[in-house]
Amino acid sequence: MSRLLLLNGPNLGILGHREPEVYGKATLADIEAAVAQEVKGNGWDVVSVQRESEGELIQAIQSSYDTVGAIVNPGALMIAGWSLRDALANYPRPWIEVHLSNVWAREQFRHESVIAPLASGIVVGLGAYGYELAARALLNLTKD
Repeated sequence: MSRLLLLNGPNLGILGHREPEVYGKATLADIEAAVAQEVKGNGWDVVSVQRESEGELIQAIQSSYDTVGAIVNPGALMIAGWSLRDALANYPRPWIEVHLSNVWAREQFRHESVIAPLASGIVVGLGAYGYELAARALLNLTKD
C-alpha cells in the first residue's frame, strides 16, 4: 500500500485549542482522519508526523522518500526554515504547502514563505478543509 506523508510543524499539535478564532476548532487528529478518508479510495495510507523541532521534521522528510507525496504545514517555519526548505528541495515527490489561516491577511512577517517556491501547490485560508483539498490535488498530481 502506498503512503502519503502528512507533515505538520511547530504548534500544530495543539490545534483545536490554539487560537480557534484563527486556526479553527478541528484538532490535528480530526485533520488526519479527514485526509485518510480522502485518500483511502486510492489505496493510500497516511503517515502523520507533527514535531516542534525543525531537525525532527527534516528527519521525517528524509526517511519518507518512498511516500507518494506530502502535505506540509510548516507553521512558522515557512518564514525562516531554511534547513526545512533544503530537505523539501530534495524530497522526490510532489508536495503541497498548507496553511489553515490566510497568511496574507495577517501580519506582514507571515507574507513570505521560503518553502513555497518549491511546492507543487499551496492552499491557504480554508481551515482544516485545506488539507482535504491538498490531498485531492496530490491524488490528481500522481495519476499515472
